[in-house]
Amino acid sequence: MADSQHITRKKEISSALFTWSNLISFSRIFVAFPIIYLHYKNGQQPTWIIGALVFYGIISDYLDGYIARKTNSVSEWGKTLDPIADKVSALILFVYAVSVGLIPLWFLIIEVIRDAAILSGSIYIQRRHGKVAMAVMSGKWSVNALAAYWMCAFFLPHVLWPQLFFMGCALTLMLLSFFDYLYWFNRTRKRVEFT
Repeated sequence: MADSQHITRKKEISSALFTWSNLISFSRIFVAFPIIYLHYKNGQQPTWIIGALVFYGIISDYLDGYIARKTNSVSEWGKTLDPIADKVSALILFVYAVSVGLIPLWFLIIEVIRDAAILSGSIYIQRRHGKVAMAVMSGKWSVNALAAYWMCAFFLPHVLWPQLFFMGCALTLMLLSFFDYLYWFNRTRKRVEFT
């Protein structure tokens, strides 16, 4: 009996906003601003402090989910906040990179259109079904590829081949994850249960 109660508690999803994991997700958005400020102030040259802030941004993407699971504090807010934090922080950093000529504008436009389409679908799911769709694994891979491309452009602006490689990876994974989200959207729209 105790085991079944433990399993039930473990699967509960709360509506709490102010949890440690959600605060980490929030911080991932705000860490973009000191990265931009320090890079601009330093004549667009990366420093070890910028590197440390970028490293924190990457680690926090895994840390928030890990803490939520370990502390049994998975929440509807967290399920929404995690992918939004990814997208907002990436958007801020990519807009800056485009503004200083490190990344082409057309790449940013593709990223924004894709994210806007996914966000629209997520809002529809939430309003129609009262649920928040979990991020798909290919979406996480896409974020990682975007991060790798951004870091190559940011830290190695004069080395072209890794930029082109990770740009190709990012474009491929953005397309793959878009179709994954579209698949889950259609299943949910047809009232098929999803996790």
